[in-house]
Amino acid sequence: MYKGELISLLVTFLWTVTAMASEVASRRLSPLGLNIIRMFLSLVLLSILMWVVCGQPLPQDADAETWMWLSLSGFIGYVLGDYCLFNSYLLIGSRFGQLFMTLAPAAAAIFAFILLGERMSVLAVVGMLVTMFGIGLSVLSKGGGYLRLSLKLPLKGVLFGIGAGLGQGIGLVLSKVGMTHYETLITTPEALDIMPFASTFIRAVTGFAGFLLAMLLTRRTRQVVSVCRDGRGMAFAFLATLMGPFLGVSLSLMATLHTSTGIAQTIMAMTPIFIILPSWYFFRQKITILEIVGALISVAGVMLFFVDR
Repeated sequence: MYKGELISLLVTFLWTVTAMASEVASRRLSPLGLNIIRMFLSLVLLSILMWVVCGQPLPQDADAETWMWLSLSGFIGYVLGDYCLFNSYLLIGSRFGQLFMTLAPAAAAIFAFILLGERMSVLAVVGMLVTMFGIGLSVLSKGGGYLRLSLKLPLKGVLFGIGAGLGQGIGLVLSKVGMTHYETLITTPEALDIMPFASTFIRAVTGFAGFLLAMLLTRRTRQVVSVCRDGRGMAFAFLATLMGPFLGVSLSLMATLHTSTGIAQTIMAMTPIFIILPSWYFFRQKITILEIVGALISVAGVMLFFVDR
């Protein structure tokens, strides 16, 4: 009972740890270096898990269509979305970066409406507006004049945060399409149990290939290789990989199999609230009442978004 809800709550904790570890690792290794390292480590961990459970290190029963949808999801969610996310961590910090991730459900709903023809209720639209209002409350401050507002965060960081939220939402829809097709092909109970991890593996293959190509095109091979000597940075990269692409992403996919996508996404969207206290304790970040209220309103918008699902 409540298996999906408990998994979703665990994912929220894992993503909080991931966000903070990724912020530290991004500053030490660079976003590109961190993404290449974490994609490689996640492939190794997922291969070992599939080998132990299913007897082979690669996804079973996955056909070309499964690979197509999940690879596309990996490109949008990992290559584009995570590139934006980790750059936002550098510019505005993991706390604000995670706040922009509350845009993911709205992006998923809009893309699902376009791609799958799924309906969007009036409450869903209201939820989107409430979420955006909450984000605005957190990132805007009074300017020099009466009722004048100014952006208290770097514009580039805000744009990266928006891109991260869009990438996560669109990637989720593509993952759901791929996993729904994948589920019809599976022939053994073991493969069915491991399917969320196998799906994450396929997405990570594309993520690793995409970041590797970016490294070659930008001629940063020497830079990426050199950061591997940073022991502290590599430790945080491993922690971010273990809690994120390996456990967090896989369990988030598993949660949607045991409860409705709406409930799972609502619970997992609480990361911006979970991360407030650790950010203050570990990073000594100054946190205002308005920022806390904005985060609460943003998450409330996500809840409203899914209230009729």
